[in-house]
Amino acid sequence: MNDRMLNDAQNLKKLIREAEALADESMIAFSRLKQAMLAARQNPEVEVVDGQRALMRLNQAEGHAMAMSTTLLRVHDELSKIAREKMGGDDTIPTEVPAAIFAADADELVQPVTANG
Repeated sequence: MNDRMLNDAQNLKKLIREAEALADESMIAFSRLKQAMLAARQNPEVEVVDGQRALMRLNQAEGHAMAMSTTLLRVHDELSKIAREKMGGDDTIPTEVPAAIFAADADELVQPVTANG
């Protein structure tokens, strides 16, 4: 293994973790937004149905974020496989991603919002 391969591997490791962290941050932001939307709807002057479509769309966005997170984990897993193949016994680069994470297909998490919803 040469220095360029090691530098590339270190850079990819850093960048994939950044991407995974951003996916998590987006899910946290969606969660906070949903909490605020539901709290606002608790106002006695607001109808119970107000914001329902927005909540449904937010749920759809959350599903997309979860699907993105799962896809990034798959990317991470593929990069780790390449690192194991190309870098041999270097234990400082690969990251093991448990196969159980991929048991549920990410596409199942994303439900479309219909024209009526």
